[in-house]
Formats: sequence, C-alpha cells, structure tokens
Amino acid sequence: MNVNYVSRAVYCDFDGTITSTETFVGIMKKFAPALTEKILPQLYAKELTLQEGVRLVLESIPARYYPEIINYTNKISLREGLGELIDFLDGKNIPFHVISGGLQETIVQKLSQDKIGETTIRDRVASITAIELDASGENLQVPPQKFESETELVAKVKVMEFYLARERVVIGDSLTDINMAVAADLVFARDRLISYLEAENKPFIPWENFFEIRDRLQERWG
Repeated sequence: MNVNYVSRAVYCDFDGTITSTETFVGIMKKFAPALTEKILPQLYAKELTLQEGVRLVLESIPARYYPEIINYTNKISLREGLGELIDFLDGKNIPFHVISGGLQETIVQKLSQDKIGETTIRDRVASITAIELDASGENLQVPPQKFESETELVAKVKVMEFYLARERVVIGDSLTDINMAVAADLVFARDRLISYLEAENKPFIPWENFFEIRDRLQERWG
C-alpha cells in the first residue's frame, strides 16, 4: 500500500473518457481487424477476460507497426473541460490519476503534446498507469504488468489502492472501468459503463464533458 494517503483523489480512464472517441479499440481494429472483430464481442459480453483478449490481440500485431500505433492517438481530440477540471482539483490539492486499459506510451505522448495553459497535461496529472509493451521482437509482446490480475492487464482497483484516498471519485466509460467504479465512493459514467453499472445496481452520475464533472464536484465539496 502506498504511504501517500490523501483525503480525496480522482481516478480517470483515458480511452473514450479523456479522449473524445474510444482510441484503444480503434487501435485494435486498425492493426488487428479480423481478430478484434472476433474477440471484442466476447470481451463486451464478459465471456473472455480482458487479460486474455487484449493480450491475444496485441501480440498478434507486428512490432514494425509500433511507431504508427503510438502516433494513432495524437490526432484524436480530448473531451471538453479537462483543463478546467484539473485546475479545480489543483486548487483543492486533489490528485488526478489517469488509469487506462490502453497503451502507456500512446497516453504519455498524447498528454505530453496537449497543454493546459503553458503546461503539458502530462505534467499536471498525478500519475499515468496503462499497459507497457515490448516491441523488440517480431510481434508486440505484453510482458507481466505491475498491476496485472487474473482477469485484467491493468487491474484498476489495485492502482486505486496504491494511490489510496479516503474518498475515491471515478470517471469512466466502458468495460475496463467496471471494477474501479464499483469500488468508488462517487462515479461519473457514460457510454457502455452506464449499462454495466445499472446491472450492478451501482449509483452513478451520467456525464458528457468535464465541465459537468467539475461543477458537480464543486457542489459536493464547496
């Protein structure tokens, strides 16, 4: 357990949450279309674990495509209001952690490219946790991950426990966010995550942009 225990923290997904479209699924569809078409429905139906399905797809992709994969996310716009939300959180000394089932290098590059004022978003977030790849062989390889579990390559609840807080706010949109949403004290959900949480009888607040989240947190925390 991390000794840096804080009173409040925000844990936010990246693909389809910070980005305006589901970028990681886009990467899989572009670079492994046939296998993704077969496996994605099984993942959404939870017939196949994220650990099994995502590793299988990624390791089918030739490593020579890695530079193109890294650059794929750069052209995707970010969802409105992210800078304003981070400004609000900074004003209250509340850390903003990015936790993704996508690719670490694509996220770091994208958040190093986009800015809030004169500072990159990468320098404004408390941490970034996602899948680390090995591109040294013929195909991409997914080595054992720091926060891997039996069912997830990035077990987001483990990351939340590492960056521990008394009050945990989760922002997400899809399958990879279910477990951390269930573990959270407050959840902002959109897209597929809404139906999953309804099935779990987990309360949530629907959202479309980060301005809405900032305003709700301002109401909650004053």
